[in-house]
Amino acid sequence: MSSGLGHNRHAFDLDADQRAILDLASTFAKQELYPLAPKMDAEEFWPADEFRKIGENGFLGVSIPQEYGGAGMDLVSAGLVAQGFARWNHALALSVVAHDNLCANNIYRNGNEAQRRKYLPDLCAGKTVGALGLTEPGAGSDALGSMATTARLEGDHYVLNGRKIYITNGPVADVLLVYAKTDKARGAHGVSAFIVEKNYPGFQVAQKLEKMGYRGSPTAELVFDECRVPVENLVGGENAGVSVVMSGLDLERAVVAALCLGVSERALELSIDYAQARRQFGKPIGTFQMVQSMLADMYVDLETQRTFVYRVLAESAPLEIGGGGRGDIHALTAASVMYAAESCHRILDKAMQIHGGSGYIWESEINRLYRSIKLLEIGAGTTEVRKMIIAGELLKDMKRNG
Repeated sequence: MSSGLGHNRHAFDLDADQRAILDLASTFAKQELYPLAPKMDAEEFWPADEFRKIGENGFLGVSIPQEYGGAGMDLVSAGLVAQGFARWNHALALSVVAHDNLCANNIYRNGNEAQRRKYLPDLCAGKTVGALGLTEPGAGSDALGSMATTARLEGDHYVLNGRKIYITNGPVADVLLVYAKTDKARGAHGVSAFIVEKNYPGFQVAQKLEKMGYRGSPTAELVFDECRVPVENLVGGENAGVSVVMSGLDLERAVVAALCLGVSERALELSIDYAQARRQFGKPIGTFQMVQSMLADMYVDLETQRTFVYRVLAESAPLEIGGGGRGDIHALTAASVMYAAESCHRILDKAMQIHGGSGYIWESEINRLYRSIKLLEIGAGTTEVRKMIIAGELLKDMKRNG
């Protein structure tokens, strides 16, 4: 982000290099990913070859150093890729975020050197697909405390038993970062993280889940039945999973907010085009003040969303390894994704109103975007959980300052 205030007109905007990254991501997505979106939505279709193309064009491993196959940039750049992709294919953008941010970047930040060397090059190249295994049928908002999946040490393997659900990329993932209880007595502080490969004995995809939105970004329930994971695949130390989770969630929320921004941008663009083209009573509906009012409200929501998303991405970028899950950045990332999702909801609601009957048709692009609303308000912690995080940090500050 541009530094300093003064009279720099770009002080609250992207600098030239960042704008170039966004433009490149958007151009690639429009040409390569946009044509896939209708089929993905209609059939829950997964374009199996696309990740390799995305990797070949340098859009995977954005925040991972070049020595491990990444692009060697930062979280702001990763957020800009998510934004650019989400403009044209929000389903694939979500899968990229799950792969890149939740799996690959987590392995880089928390894994040891051997784990980085083994897994990151192929993840960055798109030769393998990554996923995160955290949520369970009985453990969503209280993912750590209520976690039922267990891991016991047997010789040179940990043996995992349990189930994970709503796992983005689950049906197609080659490498998964999975959390399990290694010490039940310690509750949330008895959780460990493991790298699981899809061919490990005892691991299977129980079912692929059909969704309302983000169709084509595959989601699954996963089963671990005496799944044997080598000891060397333990990430960050035994019972150290809580720090891996919390710092990862803060970074996830910052990037998911950028995904909301891309969807919002496309919704406004489609609405402006429709308001100019659609004629009623002998003139474009864009000449009617009520339609103009909706467009103006959408624009204000979009621009305030943009400013907040970019600010929080910039403040999250230097988050130290092991950091997150507390303090100002914990509240800011929760606030960013909460505001981005809620303002995206308002924008899409008005976009649907402007499109009228044509937007209510399932196959329309604005309908596809509209059905993305709820996941943005549920994923990476619900809106209610985000409010709890923000309020909790505010009350801590009051207590410290009181």
